[in-house]
Amino acid sequence: MNVHESFARQGLSRPLGDRVVAGVCAGVGRRFGIDPWPARALFVIALMVLPGSQLIVYPLLWILMPSERYGVSAR
Repeated sequence: MNVHESFARQGLSRPLGDRVVAGVCAGVGRRFGIDPWPARALFVIALMVLPGSQLIVYPLLWILMPSERYGVSAR
């Protein structure tokens, strides 16, 4: 099993809709049952509290989270 399959099994995938940049915040928000905008707001707040950490985490999740366009859905 690869990383994309593991993320997809856990319900983490980047949706085709609700994307602003890559869909990472929308996918994480959907996984935890919250709307995309509060997830994005939490991302910005975390960026202010821990500057720079999200600039590493976001691109990493962008690469690791599968997109729904490849036939992988969150549920």
